Amino acid sequence: MENEEGDEAGHEEEDDHVRGNENVELSIPAHFRCPISLDLMKDPVTLSTGITYDRESIEAWIDAGNRTCPVTNQLLRSSSTGQDELIPNHTIRRMIQDWCVDNRSNGIERIPTPRIPVSTVVVLEMLSGITEAARQGDHNECRELLGKMKNSMKENERNKRSVVGNGAAGVLAAAFDVFATNSFSSSSPLLENSKLVLEEILALLSLMLPLDSLSKSYLSSSQHSLRCMAWFLKCGDIPARRNAALAIKELCSDPQHRNTIVTNEFLEELLVDPLFNLIKNPICPTSTKASLMSIYYLMSSKHDLRSRLAKRGMVALILEMLVDSDKSVCEKGLGVFDEMIKCEEGIELAYKNALTAPVLVKKLLRVSDLATEFAVSALWRLCKNGKSSDGDVFVEVLQVGAFQKLLLLLQVGCGEKTKDKATELLKILNLHRSRAECIDSVDFKDLKRPF
Repeated sequence: MENEEGDEAGHEEEDDHVRGNENVELSIPAHFRCPISLDLMKDPVTLSTGITYDRESIEAWIDAGNRTCPVTNQLLRSSSTGQDELIPNHTIRRMIQDWCVDNRSNGIERIPTPRIPVSTVVVLEMLSGITEAARQGDHNECRELLGKMKNSMKENERNKRSVVGNGAAGVLAAAFDVFATNSFSSSSPLLENSKLVLEEILALLSLMLPLDSLSKSYLSSSQHSLRCMAWFLKCGDIPARRNAALAIKELCSDPQHRNTIVTNEFLEELLVDPLFNLIKNPICPTSTKASLMSIYYLMSSKHDLRSRLAKRGMVALILEMLVDSDKSVCEKGLGVFDEMIKCEEGIELAYKNALTAPVLVKKLLRVSDLATEFAVSALWRLCKNGKSSDGDVFVEVLQVGAFQKLLLLLQVGCGEKTKDKATELLKILNLHRSRAECIDSVDFKDLKRPF
């Protein structure tokens, strides 16, 4: 015990020092050190309790759900956001900077003067200005304010939270609708100044994901906003197409706003065609994943889209994508494939494609629980439906090692729905094992465990 206490005391003493040039140890004054991190404070702020902390440390403390002062344990007055409680302590900060300068010869660098966080008043002024600029159709003023907001958000996470927390997404979506309505209400081509301001609004909205309900209402309920986002999907540059895909994914993933979209008589022309093209001709992983999710959600609400997309080649496109894709794309691609084969055209095309059985079985237990869930569901649909038109689906699935993988899946565990489908699949496949020689996949060549 004595040694442990001695070691502990040694560590505490070591924490009070910082090593400068030539291994010279400098003692950091206690009131310069953050009570949470015990490091030299770079942006000291004082709580209403009178205790000073480094801003980054105390914000992390508050963001973790704590509502009391770490030292005094007193309840913080502004516990909802913590912003009003953090008062910059300029006196301590200047003293720390002077101490750093005095010890420059020992290799201590002066801490920079921190930027002043954007205040709620400033954010609300920017939002009010954007609303007024949109109402007057003032593209230049709106772009100037959007640029200021973007710079504030990119400075630090604190500013971003302040902007988003004051309802920026709803204001931006409303402004987007105003400019889109003015731009797409006639047959005239999209003017350059309109295109630029709409692009910048989409770019800012992409920094505020997930969007709130108000912003999604503005974007989904307006024909002009949908047409504008569809235009960017087809004709925009890579960042604009990416941001439009992200915004549309936000709308499609929400049941309420998705229902508004699928009732649009121009749905296929507006969104499905450009989303399909982004999957077929990918420009970046983000837009591919967003497009896959949008297609998945749209098919789940508007079932006739499945057969129309199947006829356009979506089944083969997804299977080829799944051969070599990362985890996230694989999960979303398998989800789309499972949704596609709920229609007759989709399942027939799946039967005819030589990649179907090998790809689905390969993804079992290899990617993630979600990917395995979709792969099992797709195999279950294929086998429940019976035989393919030009070959026996049971033989194909058995020959690529599905039986062994499904047995292993039940051993390692999975969700109840997946477990039920895997069990039913095994029963179906067991009836046909005598008709096919089960070939152990590479995954099982060294596996020594009884089934």
